[in-house]
Amino acid sequence: MSFSFPALPYAYDALEPYIDAKTMEIHYDRHHRTYFNKFSEAIENSDYANESLEALFANVSKLPTAIRNHGGGFYNHNLYWACMSPNGSPFPGGLLAESIHCHFGSFEDFKHQFSEAAANHFGSGFIWLIVTEGRLEITTTSNQDNPLMDVADKQGIPILALDVWEHAYYINYQNKRPDYIAAWWNVVDWQQVEQHYIDSLHTQ
Repeated sequence: MSFSFPALPYAYDALEPYIDAKTMEIHYDRHHRTYFNKFSEAIENSDYANESLEALFANVSKLPTAIRNHGGGFYNHNLYWACMSPNGSPFPGGLLAESIHCHFGSFEDFKHQFSEAAANHFGSGFIWLIVTEGRLEITTTSNQDNPLMDVADKQGIPILALDVWEHAYYINYQNKRPDYIAAWWNVVDWQQVEQHYIDSLHTQ
């Protein structure tokens, strides 16, 4: 299995004013790239080099900590970038919208629950919308863990990720995480999230 560092799918300033260009540059080219580089070092010339990320995460409790931390950081950021776009729409549509209404009552109820989970998550981590046994659920993980890992409290296939590490928002929002969360909704790429949802249904 050969891993490569993916290009950011938009310019650093593409998500302004919601996420500023300086934050994007530092977050992507320093933090994300460092996770990738250290993950690559951790699996180089080892039996793990031929495994997929999903296979590694399924048994991550038995693997070196560097694979858990840096492999998680690599994967988590890939999904975080993919879930955003300068051409985001305010609401999901199609099958995803139907499923959100089925499992949360309404999109506004889902948005409120997700925002609350993000605002109240202690310390660094990620907030997720996952598919587990055909259901949509909101869950959180600390540091660079994710719901694909066997150490996660709630496992499932992630389709939406929000990074709440301070480096994701501190330049523009300082300690006002709720303001960052509220701004982030404006750049969610619901078309891409729906595609993640559809893809997940074929893998469970």
